[in-house]
Amino acid sequence: MLPTTTNGGTAARPGTTPQPEDETVRRTTWGTERSATPRRGRWSQAEIARLQELYGLRDEAAIARELNRPVASVRKMAEQAFQATPRTGPWTATEVQNLKRYIGGTTPETIARVLGRTVDEVQSQIVELRRVQTPAGLTQDEMVEFKRLYGTRTDDDLAVIFGRPLAVVQDVAARLRLAKDKAFLRRLAGNPASKMPRWDAAAIEKLRQLYPTTPNLELARVLERSVKSVVSKAHNLGLKKEAERLREMGRENVSLRYQRSAATTPGT
Repeated sequence: MLPTTTNGGTAARPGTTPQPEDETVRRTTWGTERSATPRRGRWSQAEIARLQELYGLRDEAAIARELNRPVASVRKMAEQAFQATPRTGPWTATEVQNLKRYIGGTTPETIARVLGRTVDEVQSQIVELRRVQTPAGLTQDEMVEFKRLYGTRTDDDLAVIFGRPLAVVQDVAARLRLAKDKAFLRRLAGNPASKMPRWDAAAIEKLRQLYPTTPNLELARVLERSVKSVVSKAHNLGLKKEAERLREMGRENVSLRYQRSAATTPGT
């Protein structure tokens, strides 16, 4: 009879390769490996911190997949993690900025839970934000955030988030050739997903010719598509930018960072 290990498994014979005790044993490393089945039991501080970071910005199912926890467990922990007596009174600038992160991405009830405010206060503050608008163009930092959010927010919500008229939001999106995410459009009640026209042979050939040396935004305008569509198709075709274009993109990025730094440095 073979000796057993301290945890009940069977030890390997000398000179042989140890075998797994049971192929159904779960891996429980979070963040690097995905377990075969959802984790249960006590939550670690790292898991709770990640939940607090994601909650309201992703749906519960997506959070559950990342943390490898059951959806019911995510929901229950969220109720505990954000359990606090709602604050009242004037909103601080930090609270308003945090509110803007969630507008259009989740429900007022979830926002209230995350921010520690009542649902009525959240809804009232959103109404107040709708009244604050400036016709000025977006700053460089706002432009970066605008491109990040555009695919998963309605134009009306973006107008509230950035404090701009709806016409400004639509003009910026048109100039940048941005498009809504298909999954987002499918989730919008009563709004069917928009379908981008199929790539025909002529458009593909033009993309092959121009992609290596042409900015993606310019390509999107020429081909009458979104930037995301251009990048996706180029990736599928295995197209690459030429070295000179990549160097040019690097110079553009350095220049943009310099402009941002100068804009935030006192006395410049």
